[in-house]
Amino acid sequence: MYNSQLPTDGSDAPTDASPGSGMFSQRGERNGNERIRLLLKSFGLRTSLIRLKVIDALLTAAESERSLGVRSVHGYLLDLDIPLSFLSVREVLKRLCSEGVIILNPDKSYSLHPHAAAMLRGE
Repeated sequence: MYNSQLPTDGSDAPTDASPGSGMFSQRGERNGNERIRLLLKSFGLRTSLIRLKVIDALLTAAESERSLGVRSVHGYLLDLDIPLSFLSVREVLKRLCSEGVIILNPDKSYSLHPHAAAMLRGE
């Protein structure tokens, strides 16, 4: 279904993170999105809002030295007011995993593939 609030041309979506969350600054998110866009392009994937946000969630978790399951990623996106179904999130995670961007850990959590994490760090 078409959502007029979501970008269709690969541009940044407006951020509605609550002021108290302190998770992102406008400038920080744009720079982070650019890195993620380049990562997706290097894996031959198109940029989409859900892919940007899923990778951002995993990147944030990696910085805290943890990994996230499907429910945690879905909750993260809901907290950012990105209304996606649980199934959509699961399918994106599966696709990113099959393309080698992320890995499925033995505990059914997801984390960035070491190669992808190194690319995002600029190594």
